[in-house]
Amino acid sequence: MKKWSVLPVAAALLFSVSALATEGKNAKKEGPKTKICAEIGNLLRDNNIVLNEEDELNVWVSFTVNQEREIVVLTVRTDSETVERFVKAKLNYHSVGNTDLLPGSTYEVPIRFTS
Repeated sequence: MKKWSVLPVAAALLFSVSALATEGKNAKKEGPKTKICAEIGNLLRDNNIVLNEEDELNVWVSFTVNQEREIVVLTVRTDSETVERFVKAKLNYHSVGNTDLLPGSTYEVPIRFTS
């Protein structure tokens, strides 16, 4: 009989903990990484990279921000030298004044090119 009385209490506790742990739809925060990812996406949007249909190319870009608030690309992890040169040419020394990135810190963002 003791087991039957514990079951409703455990269920109520489980429900209340899970309800408090969820975030509402309005709790979405846009941090500095989200802003820089969107800005990098806009910079790389106009490209002439040719991929087969339904193919995608994943690239990781490590960069830092200098004192003038410009991106300095450190590494581009990809197998394609053409894509590496393209990403460096588009991003190097582009001003990022609207973000909260700290000068001198290193950041890494994923980039996905699709056909």
